[in-house]
Amino acid sequence: MADGMYIDGAGLTRLGKSFEAYAYDLESYAREFRSRTGSEQIHDGFGVLTESAEVTSAYIELAEGMAASFDGIRRHLDEIGAGLRDNAHNTASADGTLADLFHGGPGHTAEGGRAGGGR
Repeated sequence: MADGMYIDGAGLTRLGKSFEAYAYDLESYAREFRSRTGSEQIHDGFGVLTESAEVTSAYIELAEGMAASFDGIRRHLDEIGAGLRDNAHNTASADGTLADLFHGGPGHTAEGGRAGGGR
């Protein structure tokens, strides 16, 4: 165990919420991106030029790929946030268990041994 190791559970919780807020914001931006770059909007932008069909298809494919990337990043940010929250919860639980042990908590006698005779 490292000397002076300290995990700030409240800090982890705040950081987790921050990642989740970024994920929420990204989801909002991605919705706006999709509304502006859907196939209908791209077709309208290029018009009906015969040579534009190939270019239009390429832009539609690019926009769909970017939207899928946004979704992947958003999911990842959510997962990071959830992981940090879980870690904060586990840290608080472990701290509580250690505090109980040091203060003769559940399952311990006043002399510091385990109830029932074993150590």
